[in-house]
Amino acid sequence: MTEQGRGNVADAVREVVGPVVTGAGLWLEDVQVSRAGARSVVRITLDLPEDAVGSLDSDTLGEASREVSAALDADDVVPGVYTLEVSTPGTSRPLTQPRHFRRARTRLVTLQLVDGGSVTGRLTDVVDDGDGPVLVLEDGARVPLDRVRRGKVEVELKRLEDDDDADGDAAADDAGEPRTQEG
Repeated sequence: MTEQGRGNVADAVREVVGPVVTGAGLWLEDVQVSRAGARSVVRITLDLPEDAVGSLDSDTLGEASREVSAALDADDVVPGVYTLEVSTPGTSRPLTQPRHFRRARTRLVTLQLVDGGSVTGRLTDVVDDGDGPVLVLEDGARVPLDRVRRGKVEVELKRLEDDDDADGDAAADDAGEPRTQEG
């Protein structure tokens, strides 16, 4: 399959799964179609809407994956045998668009500035000051997005431990109900 052919298939996949993803209250971040031997690999990246704070949980991702698979099977837009991979952008996604920064609110971010400097801080908001988006950090710093060359979310081990403690407390409150996780 040529690069052009894969692009057309990716567009067709996007058209088929877009309404399913939107109906699930999610955002279709990316669709990629590539070849792996005799089969195609369809990679779909889903995220929460940009106004949501937090991460897409595995149960919601699993349900969306089943709905996406069913829609692709019903419309048969991918020729031949294919493997479907549905995932989230994860913390390693570079922050390049205003939407990415909005999704990173409450997270610790490092911003590489166009002047060569860098800023690290907890992102609290993304506002429009009339000249474009401005990133607002917890310490009150305001960084116009057009001054940012690249941004990334920093993984915080302490914060993950705090989340694990909260999950443990929630599990105790579930009165022994089993938890399942799909992925």
